[in-house]
Amino acid sequence: MEVSSIVHKLKGRTPTILGQDKYFRSAILIPLVEKDGETHLLFEVRSMKLNRQPGDTCFPGGRIEQSDSSPREAAVRETTEELTIKEEEVDEVIPLDYIVSDSGRIIYPFIGKVAPRQEVKPNDGEVEEVFTVPLNFFLENEPEVHQVRLQVQPADDFPYELIVGGEDYNWQFRETDELFYQYHGKVIWGLTAKILRHFVELLKA
Repeated sequence: MEVSSIVHKLKGRTPTILGQDKYFRSAILIPLVEKDGETHLLFEVRSMKLNRQPGDTCFPGGRIEQSDSSPREAAVRETTEELTIKEEEVDEVIPLDYIVSDSGRIIYPFIGKVAPRQEVKPNDGEVEEVFTVPLNFFLENEPEVHQVRLQVQPADDFPYELIVGGEDYNWQFRETDELFYQYHGKVIWGLTAKILRHFVELLKA
């Protein structure tokens, strides 16, 4: 193939994330709720009936379906389904930075104002309970930071003979920060905590 043909074929294309069609794509919403005259963030505790991460604290959200026109629509849809509220009760939806995680996931976070209610009755098939935390708590308190070491573990049939060093190849490992917020017995950690700190940093900037 000639250089001119290559340039013609690729010129003007918009780059995306390499291999993103194989990633698990999800969208979440940080619900902002007015409560007792101040802004709170609403969290869910995942149902103990779920196979993945039962009992963990998270924001409403889930897989982006083919029927969703955008990550924003997916975030709103998942929020209304999990909190059993109407779409018109979610307003001022604004995107934050998206995350590409080591586990093969792309997460699109949003914030959104959720109309206040006397009581939220979540979908008990997915949500064990909901609770709120005053935004000021996160503005005034830094998370605890603990490190996790990520190391490469080749499969048993890995072709060591094809790489320099063979079985003695010097695989690199790295350490990543895990964040923990604790509020009245509730623990917020993992990607939820990372998204939360990003949101707080944007407010402080």
